[in-house]
Amino acid sequence: MTATISPKRTHESPSIRTNVRGYAERVRGGDMGALPAVFGIVVLCTIFAILRPAFLTNGNFANLFTQGAAVTVIAMGLVFVLLLGEIDLSAGFASGVCAAVLAIMLSSQGLPWYVAVGAAILTGVVIGTTLGSIVAKLGIPSFVVTLAAFLAFQGLVLLLVQGGTIIAIRDETILAIANKNLPPVLGWILLAVGVAAYAGLQLLRARKRAARSLTFDPISLIAIRVAALALLGGLAVYFLNLERSRNAAVVSLAGVPIVVPIIVVLLVVLTFVLRRTAFGRHLYAVGGNAEAARRAGINVDRMKISAFVICSSMAAVGGIMAASRASSVDPNTGGSNVLLYAVGAAVIGGTSLFGGKGRVLDAVLGGAVVAIIENGMGLMGYSAGIKFMVTGSVLLLAAMVDALSRKRAAATGLR
Repeated sequence: MTATISPKRTHESPSIRTNVRGYAERVRGGDMGALPAVFGIVVLCTIFAILRPAFLTNGNFANLFTQGAAVTVIAMGLVFVLLLGEIDLSAGFASGVCAAVLAIMLSSQGLPWYVAVGAAILTGVVIGTTLGSIVAKLGIPSFVVTLAAFLAFQGLVLLLVQGGTIIAIRDETILAIANKNLPPVLGWILLAVGVAAYAGLQLLRARKRAARSLTFDPISLIAIRVAALALLGGLAVYFLNLERSRNAAVVSLAGVPIVVPIIVVLLVVLTFVLRRTAFGRHLYAVGGNAEAARRAGINVDRMKISAFVICSSMAAVGGIMAASRASSVDPNTGGSNVLLYAVGAAVIGGTSLFGGKGRVLDAVLGGAVVAIIENGMGLMGYSAGIKFMVTGSVLLLAAMVDALSRKRAAATGLR
């Protein structure tokens, strides 16, 4: 007989009050999760909205997505490496190398966009395999290996673009990634499909846990989550569907930027990999205690190599987005503050530098914080120096919160 979710089984389906109380206890015990990042987003948006009302316009709202897309995607890949307690300092210029490969394939070789994209991502895979193999097989600290790669890739970008040459990208498909929008109707359709899929997965998970006599979230809590997602998503789609062009008769800027569904798809896929596969569980195990994981039969070297491959592959995707937004590739693509912002995004979002703790969602939330700071302070006319100082302060604060949370969790026995 198929088990059903019954409200009478209160010992298996805690009430909303019990869930809230449990969450509060976890926070007091040091498990802050994404709370600091969400709090930072709310505070920063409030401050910039008061000081610069233009921050809340629908045009600027759309700019936040396109400005932070490349950094966010690179940060999503860095989460996998950080979960192991490792670091990849070459991710920024690795994205530049992959972007240069893309541009050369499109401009010099005249190949189709899908071949160029495949070559760029394959380049990322090769880079990740090489770096991961050196770290795992030779035992050289990832800091040293990726620092060397940082310098080497910087030089490689210069060679690929022939010194200071700028390679223009004219392929319409690639340019559309960061510069075009979805039709307004399609934005609503994708939102409806996403909300329905989320609701279905939540109910299916609850049903499976009930069938195994495990605790599961009450239907009321699931309904609140689905309603919150629908409300926030609906507001976002509504504002993004408003016309942002000053002359709509010439060019229309209404619709959800194409980078948004791309990031959402990457978030869903990578979250599934981390949370619902043996690979993801093994990654957390290695990050928590590599020696214990090794004794449990987990191939630690393979996990490290795989994490670097994913990191560099996501760097390739980020490089493609950066090239699309700039409509070109130059020696600075992937350089400057790209790596700093990407690492900062992952850490600010809640991923631990000590390994074993983090989610792909952390990179998205942290990327939002970084994009808001960059965008808001730009609107207020602050110099790049002030932006760096503020972003660095936020990163340091996030690292302090992580360290204190771990101490608190150790003291309360939650870790």
